[in-house]
Amino acid sequence: MCRVTLVVQEPLAQPTTTQQVDATPTLAARLVPPMPTGGWRGWAGPIAVTVIAAILRLVDLGRPHAVAFDETYYMKDGLSLLQFGYERHTVEGADKIILDTGGSPGGLTSIFTSEPSFVVHPPVGKWVIASGEQIFGVTPFGWRIAVAILGILSVLAVARIVRRLTRSNLIGTLAGLFLAIDGLAIVMSRTALLDNSLMFFVVLAFGALLLDRDRTRARLAALGETTSAMGPALWWRPWRIVAGVCLGLACGVKWSGLYFIVAFGLLTVLWDVGSRRTIGVRMPFRAMIVRDAIPAFLSIVAVAVVVYIATWSGWFLTDGGWDRNWADSSQSWIPAPLRSLWHYHAEAWNFHTNLDADHAYEANVWGWPFQARPTSFFYESPTNACDADKCSQEVLALGNPLIWWAAVAALIHQAWRWVGRRDWRSGAVLCGFLAGWFPWVFFENRTIFSFYSIVFLPFMVMALAMSLGVVLGPSTAPGNRRIVGSVAVGSFVVLAIAASWFFYPIWTGQPIPYEAWNLRMWFPSWV
Repeated sequence: MCRVTLVVQEPLAQPTTTQQVDATPTLAARLVPPMPTGGWRGWAGPIAVTVIAAILRLVDLGRPHAVAFDETYYMKDGLSLLQFGYERHTVEGADKIILDTGGSPGGLTSIFTSEPSFVVHPPVGKWVIASGEQIFGVTPFGWRIAVAILGILSVLAVARIVRRLTRSNLIGTLAGLFLAIDGLAIVMSRTALLDNSLMFFVVLAFGALLLDRDRTRARLAALGETTSAMGPALWWRPWRIVAGVCLGLACGVKWSGLYFIVAFGLLTVLWDVGSRRTIGVRMPFRAMIVRDAIPAFLSIVAVAVVVYIATWSGWFLTDGGWDRNWADSSQSWIPAPLRSLWHYHAEAWNFHTNLDADHAYEANVWGWPFQARPTSFFYESPTNACDADKCSQEVLALGNPLIWWAAVAALIHQAWRWVGRRDWRSGAVLCGFLAGWFPWVFFENRTIFSFYSIVFLPFMVMALAMSLGVVLGPSTAPGNRRIVGSVAVGSFVVLAIAASWFFYPIWTGQPIPYEAWNLRMWFPSWV
């Protein structure tokens, strides 16, 4: 019998497990390529880059000892949720009172009035901030720590996701490293805003769907090939439910999570089409519609809706929230609290779609991937804070330029691999990027900021790591090819780390001489 060496899935950096098999690969090999060597090897790299991320995010987390940018809204909203279950207005000078007093949440009730506040973002992200305030006190460290923890865990999640996506320990570790050292990821993890929490839940949802893909394809492999029109029904898919929960929480942070529900929902059922085609189903698209689409809708969309509504429990269980009793005077088969919540959302939607006030740091969406106009969260010129006559202290939400610019090229490369090579991994990464970036094209006239791009940054570093894996080449490549690839990838990694070291002071609010700060302002739009 003729026997050949078959690489089951095209490697991006290191080969997947090679097997001595017949010329025709087994169904299991085609559906579920083997993972790389497991055990500690699969965790060592991701844990190492997670430790790096923790150091970069937690050291001097309380610096600056100030309310940075929109922290003024969310740290007080989180505190209000702890005290009352809904957001209230605060007295004039509340920020100064908090900075001067700090302490436990219970000691700051006097900063709130009795009037409810009309807030335009759901509560989950503010509950995240509130959890840190409850445990560590209402201080800059306290309202930032929970967001920082989610940022750290995102690095671990991305590294493990890319390991599964590519079947490579190395590529997974590279992706995690790029997220760990990127400036925007660092700044958003060290600032009590909402977008980092949104990114975290989106990444978890993507990972859950990837696990569902592998699990489902393994079940199909066990059932064997078929010549039926639609193939077996696969109803119980718990990882899809997990994804639905995560996407519901994402929407509970910001409504832009809705775009990921649509994108990921389409992605997972298209994966089902490919899976059914592989086992020999004659009508895979019809099978997807009949057997997969409805369960996917229930597992992802319906679950997300239930979870989202549940995130408003504080508003439901109290009477003081904004327009909480709006619908009480009218009759309908729909419960009054739900109608009041719908009214609330209609007013919030009107606010979002008509927000067009000028802002010094508003940024055109087309420039986001290039970091054309980063947002300054904090800037001061402290005296006697550095070894110079004039000092600067800034927190600038600027991504590592080398990582971002290379990632743009990598996205183009992955688009080519998706279209030209039909690489589903490239399509998956592009789906995540486009879900986070493209919808904002339709809101160019709205006041928007480049730090919103944190939600699609994980997919950019995924694309970058995967493209660098192609540059590196498989271990089966000729020696010179491997050496050249290793030198190229290694050089880029070193340069990216050096760039992060260079920009780190303006990501973390370190006082530096004005000349040193100005040296880091490469473009006028960064000022």
